[in-house]
Amino acid sequence: MVAMAQQQEYIAKTFPGLEGVLAEEIKALEGNQVEILNRAVKFRGNQALLYRSNLQLRTALKILVPLFKCACPNEKKLYQAVYEYPWEELFNIYNTFVIDGVVHSRIFKHSHYAALKAKDAIADRFRDKYQRRPSVDKNQPDYRINLHIFRDQCTFSLDSSGESLHKRGYKSKNVRAPLNEVLAAGMIMLTGWDKTSRFIDPMCGSATLPIEAALIAHDIAPGAYREHYGFTSWHDFDHNLFQELKNSLLPQPKKNAPPIHGCDISPQAIQTARKNLEKANLTHHIHLSEESLAQFTPPEQNKGVVIMNPPYGQKLKEKDILHFYQRIGNILKHKYTGYQVWIFSNHIKALKNVGLHPSKKYTLYNGPLECKFQKYQIYQGSLKKRKT
Repeated sequence: MVAMAQQQEYIAKTFPGLEGVLAEEIKALEGNQVEILNRAVKFRGNQALLYRSNLQLRTALKILVPLFKCACPNEKKLYQAVYEYPWEELFNIYNTFVIDGVVHSRIFKHSHYAALKAKDAIADRFRDKYQRRPSVDKNQPDYRINLHIFRDQCTFSLDSSGESLHKRGYKSKNVRAPLNEVLAAGMIMLTGWDKTSRFIDPMCGSATLPIEAALIAHDIAPGAYREHYGFTSWHDFDHNLFQELKNSLLPQPKKNAPPIHGCDISPQAIQTARKNLEKANLTHHIHLSEESLAQFTPPEQNKGVVIMNPPYGQKLKEKDILHFYQRIGNILKHKYTGYQVWIFSNHIKALKNVGLHPSKKYTLYNGPLECKFQKYQIYQGSLKKRKT
């Protein structure tokens, strides 16, 4: 086994638009040499930081440990470079492995094919040395290897996370079009919410945003509910260190936490949300109600942040979705004075129909959909009148 250096390079993957938030999270964990990349952040740290990153980073999807880079101008060169790497120092014939490929190259047009060639090279090296080869396990391998090809350059890394870190472990099931947990946490952190004022999601669905807000407010690690990570199967896994770190992060909800509200017009969504709250042990810290945006009346005290993720209109006629967003704007003007309201949507034309001028904009992605995350400060009357 190759001994892990005291200071190792790591790559934390995230969604586009959240790199800066993730970099600040890593700095807060005392990561060194933090560098923002495209959809990722590079940093250095020890083994404890690797474990903490998986447990505590809210806006990371994966934590990768780079192994080596090589030129791959053709499939023969890729095979040879993979074959020559000393994989037997990393794992043995009794371990399982799998290769995930991400390809942006004219040479390799299919990630599955590149991953297959790399898998063959690893298998052939073991077979030539030991007359046996480790097995492939696509579901929960001991070693998940990440292959990334950009043009003619290839990078191999170990995936320390296993399943994507957005799978916190508190969701029992989802309603239609669920919001990704990492994206939800990133959105909340982009608002600059102070964790003391009120938080409201008036279209909460399965309560992803309220739950992520509660985890942030109570300083509960997003990995507190997970049992397995990729690194727990590695030969150098330090069980005592990991358990010590995890025990120090046991959920301890605060007594004086901010009020968090979630409401939705769908009975099914609220039913699912309640199950998720129970699983996250946050039932007493989030108030849920089965109400529409028009029915819900936001409290006047301790005003804070509102985030809503309204329908984008894929299954509605355009005139209906435009009218719907116009109604959202009218409700905000009349009922949410003093609140900072953020709307997340893919429908740019409908967002303009809100009838409010956004004071801040971010471009984020919900799956493949490019979305705008926009801030509206709701004042009494117009901003112009307020200043006079």
